[in-house]
Amino acid sequence: QVQLVESGGGLVQAGGSLRLSCAASGRSFSRSAMGWFRQAPGKEREFVAEIWWTGDSLLYADSVKGRFTISRDNAKNTVYLQMNSLKPEDTAVYYCAATERGLTIRNPQNNYWGQGTQVTVSS
Repeated sequence: QVQLVESGGGLVQAGGSLRLSCAASGRSFSRSAMGWFRQAPGKEREFVAEIWWTGDSLLYADSVKGRFTISRDNAKNTVYLQMNSLKPEDTAVYYCAATERGLTIRNPQNNYWGQGTQVTVSS
């Protein structure tokens, strides 16, 4: 059974930082893209960042470029999201996503999902 478990969310003041982690179990995603989405109250889930299995192809939503950094440790089957200079509009539930080899998480119908972790940024 595949499981993605996020951790690291919480409450932080604007301008602060958080680091999210997502540990996968049940199968290896070392040859697959992984990444993050988020969903704010009353809004649709949106793409945040993606990293290919090689670690050398990174994609970010325009809203987080220059502030968020995605990385991964294939040996640990884990993906990370370092979030700096946080803004109140970053408040959302953050979901980890992984997909099958050769696919992108930006086509979410093929994704495995975590249960989500809440990030709240106060002004």
